[in-house]
Amino acid sequence: MRYTDVCVESFACTLPPDVVTSADIETQLAPVYQRLGLPEGRLELMTGIRERRFYPRGTKPGSISAVTVRTALQKAGLEPSQIGALIHGSVCRDQMEPATAAGVHRAAGLPSDCLILDVSNACLGLLNGMLLIADQIELGRIKAGVVVGTETGRDLVEGTIARLLADSRITRKDIKREFASLTIGSGSAAIVLTHRKISRSQRRLLGGAVLTDTSHSDLCAGGDQAAAIGAAAPQMQTDSEALLHAGIALAERTWDRFQRTLEWSPASVTKCFTHQVGKAHRQLLLEKLGLSPAIDFPTVEYLGNTGAAALPTAAALGYQEGHVAPGDRIALLGIGSGLSSIMLALEEPAA
Repeated sequence: MRYTDVCVESFACTLPPDVVTSADIETQLAPVYQRLGLPEGRLELMTGIRERRFYPRGTKPGSISAVTVRTALQKAGLEPSQIGALIHGSVCRDQMEPATAAGVHRAAGLPSDCLILDVSNACLGLLNGMLLIADQIELGRIKAGVVVGTETGRDLVEGTIARLLADSRITRKDIKREFASLTIGSGSAAIVLTHRKISRSQRRLLGGAVLTDTSHSDLCAGGDQAAAIGAAAPQMQTDSEALLHAGIALAERTWDRFQRTLEWSPASVTKCFTHQVGKAHRQLLLEKLGLSPAIDFPTVEYLGNTGAAALPTAAALGYQEGHVAPGDRIALLGIGSGLSSIMLALEEPAA
């Protein structure tokens, strides 16, 4: 997969206001910890997540996504009238129908000839949206597009806590499948892509690689029809250890294809942004791909796992804090349950 005419014009994010620490969660779970003999600090020790953030209760994803789109367009120096496609790519949506993208389109003031749709693929939804927009730009169908997504994880975390407190049958073995749910945070991110002829940044999307391994589709599963329409708190069950190793194995195969496609080696990559799951995942991923932790920009310690918004949020904050320099070659390293992996290559213009 190679592109010749696509630029990534901006990354933007909207961080939630409410901070909930791992210690706060363990305080709420004190009866469960005491009954099972679990040590305090286990959640942060296992995951590296000190805190996560939430939007106020009842917040609709689309309302935050509209704010993030406007921020992303402002950063890109584009008018809403220039956008030819809007994709909403988070797991969380406002409702089953219509598409959450419809409300975001209206709130952001995008034009009537702008294609809108929702895309769902676990933690890879925004990267999938990038590819769909990049394809349209490369084909000459549009000049610019934006993918956005907002994950509202409060209900999942609070619902998991309530369920653990209510179920006296939970064992130490059972609770291992619940810990991933307690790492979830909320977040919103957007990515604007343009044709190189109208790009101000000239930050090229060079291409990348995609691989899928659905033999492991049962390792992380969450949500149901009722939760999708707000009738019940969402639930998620995760075999974290098996998911870690299966995901890293798929990432290694995707990385091999990525390097062949781009004619890159690990030494070619000067910066990277990874999906933010936990410290063990990050360490093992970078080790297996032959990349230095120094070139990555971790956010999971203070944002938690924000699903499809995680990687682009890290990119938005990384650019904002000066992590990227002129001439850098950047790898976006995405992995999502299912399992799927998307790895994309960006190149900054020289100074």
